[in-house]
Amino acid sequence: MRTQVGIIGAGPAGLLLARLLHTAGIDSVVLESRDRAYVETRQRAGILEQGAADALRAAGAGERMDREGLRHDGIELRFARRRHRVDFPTLTGGRSVTVYAQTEVCKDLIALQRREGGPLLFGAEALAVEDAGTDRPRVRYRHRGRERVLECAYVAGCDGFRGVSRAAVPPAVARTYERSHPYAWLGVLAAVPPSHDELVYARHDRGFALLSLRSPTVSRLYLQVPADTDPAAWSDADIWDELERRLETDDAWRLARGPLTAKSVTPLRSFVHEPLRHGRLLLAGDAAHIVPPTGAKGLNLAVGDAVALARALIAAERGDPAPLDAYSADRLRRVWQAERFSNAMTALLHRPPDATPFDDRLQLAQLDRVATCRAARADLAEAYTGEPFDDVP
Repeated sequence: MRTQVGIIGAGPAGLLLARLLHTAGIDSVVLESRDRAYVETRQRAGILEQGAADALRAAGAGERMDREGLRHDGIELRFARRRHRVDFPTLTGGRSVTVYAQTEVCKDLIALQRREGGPLLFGAEALAVEDAGTDRPRVRYRHRGRERVLECAYVAGCDGFRGVSRAAVPPAVARTYERSHPYAWLGVLAAVPPSHDELVYARHDRGFALLSLRSPTVSRLYLQVPADTDPAAWSDADIWDELERRLETDDAWRLARGPLTAKSVTPLRSFVHEPLRHGRLLLAGDAAHIVPPTGAKGLNLAVGDAVALARALIAAERGDPAPLDAYSADRLRRVWQAERFSNAMTALLHRPPDATPFDDRLQLAQLDRVATCRAARADLAEAYTGEPFDDVP
């Protein structure tokens, strides 16, 4: 089989890239190792920056998001039993975020691809990217028990952190930057309406807590836990009790409890691979970078990568190689800004295992600075809602 752009991975980056290429008249084939049910149910991020939401609308994938997604105009910071709201529109010139889970984004893009786009093969395991440094790269993959080859003009590696695409970049030119944090998030889904109408980020001496949501009837909540935590070791009652401790305030706010429907532990790590391009291979999404979830940047970086890569590939097909030549450097600037913000938010709100009383007071002083200084709040709000995207192709 042959196509213009072979896309490995049916996550948000790969699916949006396929959609944008299709609307520009460029053929692609998407290979996804998992089945459709898995892709449409795996729990991932749920916050879309203003630019990411606008990009989905421009791609024709925003109808259900606008109907079911929840616009949020701020977040709440909690520390020392006090509540402090960060108002996004007044600090950013009108920007906001949208709560709409990555699973729902993927469902919408899969439906569009099935209805209007090119081939999307589930259960197609990419085995290797070959000849990436030539003008005829190819993807060797296994589908329905047979090994096959997809010949391409370009390969987009959107296959996540554990995919095969990144391995096609020669070690002599590849550089990686990593950080692992000494704690993780114990995340739960609860069949109960959220206890607050916006996200709550709480710093507590016992550790960080996050009150989030998936819908008006489903809450998503997180606790900072040791990195080696087994979620089964936490009973439902223990989780609710700990959330209540870390989110408590001096006013009348109360945490609503309900049945827990899922538990998982997410390690906190940072990872960047440079460059994002080798020959005709382009990396996007988690194949190229990982951020701690504290800043809500992973999904948004994937959307931004797809928009920039689509624009570059469309220009290359029309005879202008400049955007493709600039893709890696341009996106890495955005990636490192997202890493900066995500790591800063993580350090601001989490208590390291070896924290001293001096460390605690510095952390509280920094939070107080955000709570009392408009410039500090504006810096947080601008980073959280994201830089505007360039025009969607």
